[in-house]
Amino acid sequence: MNFIPLPMILSGPIVRRAEPNQITIWIATSKSYRIHAEICRITSSNETSSFDYESIQTKCETKRIRMGKQLFIHIIHLSPYRDTFPADTLLGYNIHFQRGSELQDLRSIGLLSQDNPESITYGNLDYPTLFLNSSAQRCNVLYGSCRKPHGDDEDTLSTADILLEREYNNLLVRPSTLFLMGDQIYADDVADPLFPVIAKLSEALIGAREPLELIDARLNQEPFKTALNQVNGRQYILEKFCHFTTSHGSNHLMKFGEYAAMYLLSWSPQLWETAQEYGLFEHYDGCVKKNQIYFVFPKEDRYQKENKNEEIRLRNRFTEHQEALISFQHSLYRIRRLLANIPTYMIFDDHDITDDWNLSFRWKENVKNSALGSHVVGNGLSAYWAFQGWGNAPQSFNDKFLWRMKTYFKMLSVGKITYQEEWKNTLWNFDSWHFVAPTNPKAIFLDTRTQREYSQEPRPEKFGQLIEETIWAPKLISQEGWGRVTHSLFESEWKSGSPLMIISATPLYGLGLIETFLHDYVYPLRVLGVNVHTKFDFEAWKYNGKGFTEFLEQVAAWKPNRCIILSGDVHYASAVKAAVSFQNGQKLTIHQFTSSPLKNMSFGGLWGILMKQIMALNAIKRKNNEIQRVCTPSYNIQEVGKSIASNPYLWRDIVSYQTLENNSIMETNNNLGLLMIRRIAIKNYLLNHHHKFIQP
Repeated sequence: MNFIPLPMILSGPIVRRAEPNQITIWIATSKSYRIHAEICRITSSNETSSFDYESIQTKCETKRIRMGKQLFIHIIHLSPYRDTFPADTLLGYNIHFQRGSELQDLRSIGLLSQDNPESITYGNLDYPTLFLNSSAQRCNVLYGSCRKPHGDDEDTLSTADILLEREYNNLLVRPSTLFLMGDQIYADDVADPLFPVIAKLSEALIGAREPLELIDARLNQEPFKTALNQVNGRQYILEKFCHFTTSHGSNHLMKFGEYAAMYLLSWSPQLWETAQEYGLFEHYDGCVKKNQIYFVFPKEDRYQKENKNEEIRLRNRFTEHQEALISFQHSLYRIRRLLANIPTYMIFDDHDITDDWNLSFRWKENVKNSALGSHVVGNGLSAYWAFQGWGNAPQSFNDKFLWRMKTYFKMLSVGKITYQEEWKNTLWNFDSWHFVAPTNPKAIFLDTRTQREYSQEPRPEKFGQLIEETIWAPKLISQEGWGRVTHSLFESEWKSGSPLMIISATPLYGLGLIETFLHDYVYPLRVLGVNVHTKFDFEAWKYNGKGFTEFLEQVAAWKPNRCIILSGDVHYASAVKAAVSFQNGQKLTIHQFTSSPLKNMSFGGLWGILMKQIMALNAIKRKNNEIQRVCTPSYNIQEVGKSIASNPYLWRDIVSYQTLENNSIMETNNNLGLLMIRRIAIKNYLLNHHHKFIQP
């Protein structure tokens, strides 16, 4: 392995948890530094766009974990010596780095210079900034999900930076918070040109090759030994060795360093510049010449035709990915600046680990019982913790958890896998990935992936004359999981009768016409042996009536005076209002807003055409009429008419889909949500690169 020296800052700074008594900043470096940060209050001195800076006496505590030879993750905690940080005013910060006699700060390394195109400051400000919003009656929140580097069209997350660039000193408009609601990376769908780069950066970050053959000895045999490190070479390994079910696993991330490299490439331009400097990017022909591409059909006489067709397909795919990555790379300077200037909270969905993650009981058991599959999930969860989870709620990870991470990764950095079972079990059994963001109003982020409950009861299914008993879709959160969520919510000092935001990666209220189509016409295909669980994501809350009901009952028991649900996942945006009535007379009003994708338009091809046709046929019905539904005592959710008062039910709801700017009830272009919460009204906007930028 040729040593590749990595830049001082790999990614960041990223503002994470921000509350009156503590501000948390995340940063990744290639070397071990003693880090100290300082914070100041910023006020406008006059109308000439100049500012005054008043230092705030703070206590700074930094926690650091070495996760590789050139990968150090730092969490910086800043707390005021007196009282609390001032609200509704700009707060600026600087970070100082010390290594021996070497002293640097954000200014000396050029990140605060207004003349530097890589600056992380706005306008005439001397520092990156944030502010603490004091009122639940006036709050601006950005929210989105699903950001794939080689996804179609522009990176819509950069529109948030454009908004802050314009409104950085207008706190009535400037968003105070960014919610990223899943699929911050696509571990299962990696661009062909990026795969060799990630492989090289992985070893540079960790300092050694992760010996996966010690986990599964078959990886020491051909053709797997070679295929593991080739573009397009991992699909068979993922399916047969890991028991994953993704259909896009040919370049799936498997090693911890690969997951780490993907995060760094997704959030910052630094490693892209390093990759360019050291010539890590290859064209297709270069990859072929260096035997870096795996062909299912080898170049043999008996497969001549098949090999030629496969070669054409892979060449075209490689070129398409290459072109899509160009705009993504250019957007990263804006993304880095954005994340340095707004408190950001994140939760995983499936692609952060792997497609179909915990989709069914069988999937979970198969992968958990696979040495290699469970190890890859452990790597994905480790990376999620280091790059997302730790900054969300540092207090959720005790000294034992941190010690387990430190000891495992200390040995991995020299190419040894020790304490592997303890490390893996710590991650697989962790039950507190959910957290409460200290926003105003507060936001509870749900873990809809690791806290699922799978029913073993048979479900009758009919397709034509065929009848079979099949499995139920899972409850996305078990009753025990809801108990932990409730405990965390009230421990955060949230009180019943207060407004509440709930972040569920999967929408509670999807577009019923899509869900109904899948449920009525696709799901029954299981009786023909079609594995629809892994062909289509049957993960809407609606697919398990009991789980849907428990969600409603739990929220009703909390008694928020205003309930807002924010979601992503589904690759379209929508706005829904639901009025829920329970049999005991209790009522609940829900406002749900969905924004997806940030960069991954997927309503193309045959599937996209089919979905759009369904939308066209049903949009008028949904747009102009309320939908009335009832949940029977057997947890069957069905659409009904108005005269159902005499029938027994657990709850009934009246659902109305709000019309968006395009006069439709859904937006399938890349989009970023902007929610403006006011005392009387809630306004929802969708920001994207195709419409005139919205002036809130």
